[in-house]
Amino acid sequence: MKQIPLSMTPEERKATFAIAGVFATRMLGLFMIFPVFAIFAHQAFAEATGTQIGLAMGIYGLTQALLQIPFGLASDKWGRKPLIIGGMLVFAIGSVICAVAPDMETMIFGRAVQGMGAVAAVLTALVADLVREPLRLRAMSIVGMTIGLSFTLSLILGPILSQFWGVRGIFWAIAALAVIGMLLVIFVVPTPKTHKFQREAEVDPRMIGEVLRHPQLLRLDFGVFSLHAMLTAMFVVVPLLIAHKAGLDTQHHWKLYLPVMLLSFLLMVPFIIQAESKGRMKQIFIGAIATLGLVNIAFNLVAPGYWSLFILLMVFFTAFNLLEASLPSLVVKLAPPDKKGTASGVYSTSQFLGAALGGALGGWLYQYYGMEAVFWGVALLSLLWLGVAITMEKPQPLSIASIPIPFAVTETNKTLVELLISEQPGVAAAVVVPEENTAYVKIDRKVTNEVILGEVLEDSNEDKDVKDGERR
Repeated sequence: MKQIPLSMTPEERKATFAIAGVFATRMLGLFMIFPVFAIFAHQAFAEATGTQIGLAMGIYGLTQALLQIPFGLASDKWGRKPLIIGGMLVFAIGSVICAVAPDMETMIFGRAVQGMGAVAAVLTALVADLVREPLRLRAMSIVGMTIGLSFTLSLILGPILSQFWGVRGIFWAIAALAVIGMLLVIFVVPTPKTHKFQREAEVDPRMIGEVLRHPQLLRLDFGVFSLHAMLTAMFVVVPLLIAHKAGLDTQHHWKLYLPVMLLSFLLMVPFIIQAESKGRMKQIFIGAIATLGLVNIAFNLVAPGYWSLFILLMVFFTAFNLLEASLPSLVVKLAPPDKKGTASGVYSTSQFLGAALGGALGGWLYQYYGMEAVFWGVALLSLLWLGVAITMEKPQPLSIASIPIPFAVTETNKTLVELLISEQPGVAAAVVVPEENTAYVKIDRKVTNEVILGEVLEDSNEDKDVKDGERR
């Protein structure tokens, strides 16, 4: 099989790593407070309630969910860089509000402002602008790994920085990270020559309804909603549990998180290999969801101490990281070929809404019913997700690619071109978009790729019947 004979140009590598750096500054900013905020809020604000603490932790997700799609659409009109710089500036302002907040109400407002800098969708579109189509999957993999590492690093850095600067100092550091992100965009990230709509990376509002009616994608949307609701709800009480039962001050929580996160990544790798290479994605996916529920039940049944919390958190984050890595891949495998960007946008919105509801619900349960209620609530949510996921269809090893068509596509020949592509080995589905003169295909990359299909279309360029829309 002919391989894609391309490697990233220096400018594409520069763009990919710079955009990954911007993502990292934002991820660190959102999550560094997770392991320390609950304890800080109890100490700094005597009147703080559990519900307020949960709201402060998760409300960024609500504003991000509401604004990320409008940000992406606005960037098609006004350009990627201005929107990203503006969003990072808003994020910095929200961080400063949190740093000087005199009460919990102001803290909640500041976290909401942080979420209003909803630049994730614009950054993804910028990758599509600056990296050629055959290499975008590689570029997004680099960005995805950076996001995962940033989340892990945030759980370790938060307690360490609180030891020297306090939690208010962390918010000042987050504001500084936002400024660093802006500088990366201004001086390092290349400026795209065009900023046209990127179907593979952006939401098409006309397709949102169809995506919301897609039963397989809805299962994944509920899944990521549940996963991030669990995470945010748990962090309302886990730092308190570590402080009170594991004998670690807030500043030393990193001594627990560091080995937990490192081991969870190592333990996750064999499962990823089994899922992707051995075709056991659904079984491992279902098993990871069940593990989340069992771990949260165990939080209530096992006597809390350093080693019991260590083991429970290690197992939790092994399952969490496995699901966090698998869900975006499943969206691509199950989405219609011309709706990848829209499916991913709805998926991301579900993720942020989950964080918002998880924080509020976790805080409410903690305030009125105690720590145990939070873990029982998370276990119940995992059971609901398990029921939804069991009926998921078995995912196939497919990815989505776009192929420029070397002749004019009209409504007359559109169907014949789709049929021509769909008949090729390794092609599961094909959709031609005449206004873009592009074919969007779901392919098994072990069988075919963009080069082979591009050559098929080049050959058909000589076929007058195909171009005219007539089948010989």
